[in-house]
Amino acid sequence: MHKILIVEDDRNIMTGLVDNLEMEGYKTIIARDGKEALRQAKEKEPDLIILDIMLPKLSGFEVCKELKILGIKAPIIILSAMAQEADKVLGLELGADDYITKPFSPRELVVRVKAVLRRMESVAKFEDIYKFDDITVAFKKFQVFKQSSASKDAVEIKLTAAEFKILKLLVSSRGEPVSRHKILADIWTAEEVTTRTVDTHIWSLRDKLERDPSDPKHIVTAHRIGYKWAE
Repeated sequence: MHKILIVEDDRNIMTGLVDNLEMEGYKTIIARDGKEALRQAKEKEPDLIILDIMLPKLSGFEVCKELKILGIKAPIIILSAMAQEADKVLGLELGADDYITKPFSPRELVVRVKAVLRRMESVAKFEDIYKFDDITVAFKKFQVFKQSSASKDAVEIKLTAAEFKILKLLVSSRGEPVSRHKILADIWTAEEVTTRTVDTHIWSLRDKLERDPSDPKHIVTAHRIGYKWAE
């Protein structure tokens, strides 16, 4: 049974979240301020955290930062009335896996929870060797090989460290769109790096891995979001 930490100071919203998630078979843990959220995250080791932004003691953004410092890997879904694009971008850059604005549909929330947990389980079970078309990826060895049409030998394709990390992130999230800001936050730390850097690396990956880079079948664009891996 998955444990979900709900961090919300509005009692009515909290009650609704608990009821809907427990009806789906999840175990819920509650926290009503930022400091309590950090304590519960450390002690209870939840599988997922639903996090409000406007909280007493520590804001949700501050909680995101502290969770990262503490090395807590539980995925985070931000649930907030702050609907500005800048707020969403900040939340994703701080490590959130999804951002839902209030008011929200309880059914949509449950679907998002299931999607994030499914994606994390896929990452946890991530295979070392992954094959598509005439490409073989050995993730533990950081190597990519392409079967030569002229011989039985495979030719190694050289990827940069950033390209390899992007490839792994997309493949581990296959079927689910990954935002440019999520890729940016996971791969780079320099403030001057922009989403244009992500696009440049995606174009390079397509050029190296796709049979027809101008019509990619695997590294596809998720309109207005980012990119996703299609099998």
